[in-house]
Amino acid sequence: MEKMKRGPYALFFKRLIDILASLLVLILFWWLYLIVAILVRVKLGSPVLFTQERPGKIDPETGKETIFRLYKFRTMTDERDENGELLPDSVRLTSFGSFLRSTSLDEIPELFNILKGEMSLIGPRPLLVRYLPYYTEEEHHRHDVRPGLTGLAQVNGRNMITWDQKLAYDVQYVRNITFLGDCGIILKTIKKVFTREDIAVDTDVVEPFLDEERSAKKKD
Repeated sequence: MEKMKRGPYALFFKRLIDILASLLVLILFWWLYLIVAILVRVKLGSPVLFTQERPGKIDPETGKETIFRLYKFRTMTDERDENGELLPDSVRLTSFGSFLRSTSLDEIPELFNILKGEMSLIGPRPLLVRYLPYYTEEEHHRHDVRPGLTGLAQVNGRNMITWDQKLAYDVQYVRNITFLGDCGIILKTIKKVFTREDIAVDTDVVEPFLDEERSAKKKD
């Protein structure tokens, strides 16, 4: 894929909107963060936040993805067996954790990632670092822009579509960043959050990891 020429919105105004919108939400809904944090601490334990390294936008100087720490509210307990090993995710994911996931409340700390310039409101979702070697050359272009809190793949199936479809939507977004397009994604995201569409929270039925899926295909 050829390097895309960015318009004024993608180059300047998108980042400004990210900053202003994130600050506004944090100021208006600080009480929600406080309530969720207290409930997480009481029901799931400490630490309240789950953090994990994720790949972000490609650094033009190094040509490699910038690695940052993603913030989320934790959704699972730290329950362990008699040998000190963590129990399966399906056991550690409580009904409260499932509620946080289904309502996307676990994602709201990512607004701090947006303020720091590591993420955007709209963009390809930040996936696992270990997936990087398994993207095709075209799919690597999903990292030409900052990863997003929500994105084109999330409003077109989210957990209910294949990896190939998700990554294709990510590249499609990178090719066509517009203000009206981002507004449409925001509106569709709000609708899906309230209706809880296309969200799988059952850890026993979620799709395989991308690296495992593509490694298996190579063997076939």
